[in-house]
Amino acid sequence: MNDLSNYRKSYEKSELLETTIPEDPINLFNRWFHEVEDFGGSGEVNAMTVSTIGLDGFPKARVVLLKKFSEEGFIFYTNYNSEKGKAIEANPNVCLSFFWQEAERQVIIKGIAQKTSEIISDNYFDSRPDGSKLGAIVSKQSEVIPSRTFLEENLKKLETEFEGKAIPRPENWGGYIVTPLQVEFWQGRPNRLHDRIRYTSQSDFSWKIERLSS
Repeated sequence: MNDLSNYRKSYEKSELLETTIPEDPINLFNRWFHEVEDFGGSGEVNAMTVSTIGLDGFPKARVVLLKKFSEEGFIFYTNYNSEKGKAIEANPNVCLSFFWQEAERQVIIKGIAQKTSEIISDNYFDSRPDGSKLGAIVSKQSEVIPSRTFLEENLKKLETEFEGKAIPRPENWGGYIVTPLQVEFWQGRPNRLHDRIRYTSQSDFSWKIERLSS
Protein backbone atom coordinates (compact mmCIF):
# COMPACT_ATOMS: atom_id res chain seq x y z
CA MET A 1 0.00 0.00 0.00
CA ASN A 2 1.27 3.49 -0.87
CA ASP A 3 1.13 5.60 2.30
CA LEU A 4 0.45 9.26 1.44
CA SER A 5 -0.22 10.41 5.00
CA ASN A 6 2.88 12.61 5.05
CA TYR A 7 1.89 14.58 1.96
CA ARG A 8 1.22 17.98 3.52
CA LYS A 9 1.29 21.58 2.40
CA SER A 10 0.71 24.86 4.19
CA TYR A 11 -1.67 27.18 2.31
CA GLU A 12 -0.68 30.80 2.84
CA LYS A 13 -1.16 32.76 -0.38
CA SER A 14 -4.46 34.54 0.19
CA GLU A 15 -7.66 34.86 2.21
CA LEU A 16 -11.40 35.01 1.51
CA LEU A 17 -13.38 37.37 3.72
CA GLU A 18 -17.01 38.47 3.67
CA THR A 19 -15.92 42.11 3.83
CA THR A 20 -14.17 41.95 0.45
CA ILE A 21 -16.51 39.83 -1.69
CA PRO A 22 -19.26 40.95 -4.08
CA GLU A 23 -22.93 40.07 -3.69
CA ASP A 24 -22.85 38.07 -6.94
CA PRO A 25 -20.73 34.89 -7.28
CA ILE A 26 -20.14 35.47 -11.00
CA ASN A 27 -18.30 38.69 -10.19
CA LEU A 28 -16.13 36.86 -7.67
CA PHE A 29 -15.52 34.03 -10.14
CA ASN A 30 -14.46 36.57 -12.76
CA ARG A 31 -12.07 38.20 -10.28
CA TRP A 32 -10.54 34.89 -9.26
CA PHE A 33 -10.28 33.62 -12.83
CA HIS A 34 -8.20 36.60 -13.93
CA GLU A 35 -6.14 36.64 -10.73
CA VAL A 36 -5.23 33.00 -11.36
CA GLU A 37 -4.14 33.95 -14.89
CA ASP A 38 -1.89 36.58 -13.34
CA PHE A 39 -0.25 33.95 -11.12
CA GLY A 40 1.18 32.58 -14.38
CA GLY A 41 0.77 28.95 -13.42
CA SER A 42 1.08 26.07 -15.83
CA GLY A 43 -1.92 24.44 -17.46
CA GLU A 44 -5.20 25.84 -18.69
CA VAL A 45 -7.01 28.17 -16.31
CA ASN A 46 -10.35 27.30 -17.98
CA ALA A 47 -9.96 23.56 -17.38
CA MET A 48 -12.80 22.31 -15.19
CA THR A 49 -14.18 19.01 -13.98
CA VAL A 50 -17.74 18.24 -15.09
CA SER A 51 -19.52 15.67 -12.92
CA THR A 52 -22.74 13.95 -13.98
CA ILE A 53 -24.89 11.05 -12.81
CA GLY A 54 -24.59 8.34 -15.44
CA LEU A 55 -27.30 6.11 -16.81
CA ASP A 56 -25.80 3.34 -14.64
CA GLY A 57 -26.49 5.40 -11.52
CA PHE A 58 -22.82 6.16 -10.82
CA PRO A 59 -21.34 9.66 -10.74
CA LYS A 60 -18.62 10.32 -13.29
CA ALA A 61 -16.23 13.25 -13.57
CA ARG A 62 -14.09 14.36 -16.49
CA VAL A 63 -12.08 17.47 -17.39
CA VAL A 64 -13.39 19.75 -20.14
CA LEU A 65 -12.69 23.36 -21.08
CA LEU A 66 -14.89 26.26 -20.06
CA LYS A 67 -15.47 28.41 -23.15
CA LYS A 68 -17.62 31.27 -21.84
CA PHE A 69 -19.18 32.49 -18.61
CA SER A 70 -21.59 35.27 -17.72
CA GLU A 71 -24.44 36.02 -15.34
CA GLU A 72 -26.46 33.48 -17.34
CA GLY A 73 -24.12 30.59 -16.71
CA PHE A 74 -21.08 28.57 -17.75
CA ILE A 75 -20.73 27.20 -21.30
CA PHE A 76 -18.80 24.19 -22.59
CA TYR A 77 -19.08 22.12 -25.76
CA THR A 78 -19.25 18.39 -26.39
CA ASN A 79 -20.77 15.56 -28.38
CA TYR A 80 -24.43 15.28 -27.34
CA ASN A 81 -24.29 11.50 -27.92
CA SER A 82 -21.32 11.06 -25.59
CA GLU A 83 -21.62 9.45 -22.18
CA LYS A 84 -21.84 12.86 -20.52
CA GLY A 85 -24.38 14.07 -23.09
CA LYS A 86 -26.65 11.09 -22.45
CA ALA A 87 -26.23 11.56 -18.70
CA ILE A 88 -27.23 15.24 -18.92
CA GLU A 89 -30.23 14.37 -21.09
CA ALA A 90 -31.45 11.98 -18.38
CA ASN A 91 -30.46 14.16 -15.41
CA PRO A 92 -29.44 17.79 -16.03
CA ASN A 93 -28.18 18.29 -12.46
CA VAL A 94 -24.42 18.68 -12.80
CA CYS A 95 -21.41 19.90 -10.85
CA LEU A 96 -18.52 21.95 -12.21
CA SER A 97 -15.30 22.31 -10.27
CA PHE A 98 -12.11 24.28 -10.76
CA PHE A 99 -8.89 23.65 -8.86
CA TRP A 100 -6.24 26.32 -9.30
CA GLN A 101 -3.23 24.94 -7.47
CA GLU A 102 -1.01 27.96 -8.06
CA ALA A 103 -3.48 30.24 -6.21
CA GLU A 104 -4.54 27.57 -3.67
CA ARG A 105 -8.16 28.01 -4.75
CA GLN A 106 -11.11 25.84 -5.67
CA VAL A 107 -14.59 26.68 -6.98
CA ILE A 108 -17.48 24.20 -6.95
CA ILE A 109 -20.64 24.99 -8.92
CA LYS A 110 -23.90 23.07 -8.67
CA GLY A 111 -26.33 23.83 -11.46
CA ILE A 112 -28.69 22.79 -14.22
CA ALA A 113 -27.33 22.05 -17.70
CA GLN A 114 -29.25 22.65 -20.89
CA LYS A 115 -28.27 22.88 -24.54
CA THR A 116 -27.29 26.28 -25.85
CA SER A 117 -29.05 27.72 -28.89
CA GLU A 118 -28.00 26.39 -32.28
CA ILE A 119 -26.69 29.86 -33.15
CA ILE A 120 -24.28 29.82 -30.19
CA SER A 121 -23.13 26.31 -31.11
CA ASP A 122 -22.74 27.25 -34.78
CA ASN A 123 -20.73 30.37 -33.99
CA TYR A 124 -18.32 28.53 -31.75
CA PHE A 125 -17.94 25.60 -34.16
CA ASP A 126 -17.17 28.02 -37.00
CA SER A 127 -14.40 29.58 -34.89
CA ARG A 128 -12.56 26.27 -34.47
CA PRO A 129 -9.62 25.14 -36.64
CA ASP A 130 -10.59 22.76 -39.45
CA GLY A 131 -8.77 19.90 -37.75
CA SER A 132 -10.89 20.31 -34.61
CA LYS A 133 -14.06 20.52 -36.71
CA LEU A 134 -13.24 17.26 -38.49
CA GLY A 135 -12.29 15.67 -35.18
CA ALA A 136 -15.74 16.48 -33.81
CA ILE A 137 -17.32 14.80 -36.83
CA VAL A 138 -15.16 11.70 -36.94
CA SER A 139 -15.25 10.93 -33.20
CA LYS A 140 -18.19 8.88 -31.98
CA GLN A 141 -17.32 9.99 -28.47
CA SER A 142 -17.49 7.35 -25.72
CA GLU A 143 -18.20 4.51 -28.19
CA VAL A 144 -15.96 1.45 -28.38
CA ILE A 145 -13.74 1.44 -31.48
CA PRO A 146 -11.38 -1.24 -32.83
CA SER A 147 -8.17 0.80 -32.86
CA ARG A 148 -6.46 4.18 -33.09
CA THR A 149 -5.89 3.44 -36.78
CA PHE A 150 -9.67 3.30 -37.27
CA LEU A 151 -9.97 6.92 -36.13
CA GLU A 152 -7.02 8.14 -38.17
CA GLU A 153 -8.22 6.48 -41.38
CA ASN A 154 -11.69 7.97 -40.99
CA LEU A 155 -10.14 11.38 -40.40
CA LYS A 156 -8.13 11.10 -43.63
CA LYS A 157 -11.32 10.28 -45.55
CA LEU A 158 -13.02 13.38 -44.12
CA GLU A 159 -10.01 15.56 -44.93
CA THR A 160 -10.33 14.47 -48.56
CA GLU A 161 -14.11 14.90 -48.59
CA PHE A 162 -14.04 18.42 -47.18
CA GLU A 163 -10.90 19.71 -48.87
CA GLY A 164 -11.58 23.30 -49.88
CA LYS A 165 -15.14 23.14 -48.53
CA ALA A 166 -16.95 24.60 -45.53
CA ILE A 167 -17.27 22.11 -42.68
CA PRO A 168 -20.76 22.11 -41.14
CA ARG A 169 -21.41 21.54 -37.45
CA PRO A 170 -22.81 18.05 -36.86
CA GLU A 171 -26.25 18.06 -35.23
CA ASN A 172 -25.01 15.89 -32.38
CA TRP A 173 -22.32 18.37 -31.33
CA GLY A 174 -22.84 21.65 -29.51
CA GLY A 175 -22.86 23.59 -26.30
CA TYR A 176 -24.29 23.25 -22.83
CA ILE A 177 -24.89 26.17 -20.51
CA VAL A 178 -24.93 25.43 -16.78
CA THR A 179 -27.15 27.78 -14.80
CA PRO A 180 -25.63 28.00 -11.30
CA LEU A 181 -27.80 27.31 -8.25
CA GLN A 182 -24.98 27.19 -5.74
CA VAL A 183 -21.37 28.35 -5.97
CA GLU A 184 -18.75 27.59 -3.31
CA PHE A 185 -15.38 29.33 -3.17
CA TRP A 186 -12.52 27.66 -1.29
CA GLN A 187 -9.31 29.46 -0.38
CA GLY A 188 -6.52 27.49 1.24
CA ARG A 189 -5.38 28.85 4.64
CA PRO A 190 -2.78 27.80 7.23
CA ASN A 191 -3.45 24.98 9.70
CA ARG A 192 -6.24 23.60 7.51
CA LEU A 193 -8.55 26.44 8.64
CA HIS A 194 -9.51 27.10 5.04
CA ASP A 195 -11.93 29.82 3.96
CA ARG A 196 -15.16 28.53 2.40
CA ILE A 197 -17.85 30.90 1.20
CA ARG A 198 -21.06 29.55 -0.35
CA TYR A 199 -23.50 31.47 -2.53
CA THR A 200 -26.99 29.99 -2.93
CA SER A 201 -29.49 31.30 -5.47
CA GLN A 202 -32.73 32.69 -4.02
CA SER A 203 -36.21 32.95 -5.55
CA ASP A 204 -35.89 36.74 -5.88
CA PHE A 205 -32.71 36.33 -8.00
CA SER A 206 -30.47 37.45 -5.13
CA TRP A 207 -27.79 35.27 -3.53
CA LYS A 208 -27.58 34.03 0.04
CA ILE A 209 -23.99 34.17 1.31
CA GLU A 210 -22.79 31.81 4.04
CA ARG A 211 -19.42 30.87 5.54
CA LEU A 212 -18.78 27.16 5.92
CA SER A 213 -16.46 25.51 8.39
CA SER A 214 -13.27 24.13 6.87
